[in-house]
Amino acid sequence: MERRNTIKKLLATIAGFAGIGAVAKAEADSTPEKEVFNVVQDQDIPLFSGSTKLGNMIFVAGKGAHFDGDIKAHTDHVLKELEKELIKAGSSMEKVLKVNVYLHDLNDYKGMNEVYKGRFGKKPPVRTTVATYAGVPGDSLVEMDCIAYI
Repeated sequence: MERRNTIKKLLATIAGFAGIGAVAKAEADSTPEKEVFNVVQDQDIPLFSGSTKLGNMIFVAGKGAHFDGDIKAHTDHVLKELEKELIKAGSSMEKVLKVNVYLHDLNDYKGMNEVYKGRFGKKPPVRTTVATYAGVPGDSLVEMDCIAYI
């Protein structure tokens, strides 16, 4: 009788481990896969994505303004481009957590801020603003990227 109880306990333990293994495997299989949008190619090889989504997070690549204009026109354009990417991914400007701003010239800081303020709602994201050494790529006066939730 004691031997039977020992065998039952041993089988129950093994079944428990097998069940835990199945749960762990199910959790591993349910890991969300990242989605990418607007992939930029270089010689038919993916270089970078315009935005990447993983779970409830969206990471938007730097957006610039590649046309003649002043800092206010460029800032307005860049913010609209960020918003388009966010909406496409199911997010919004109000859900942005972090923004990086890259200025061609630090003297444009005030003009950029005039257009930037209020664009992210009543609870704006944290922000880092820097002036780049050799300018923003593509002759843009400003470039911005952001991280948001969905």
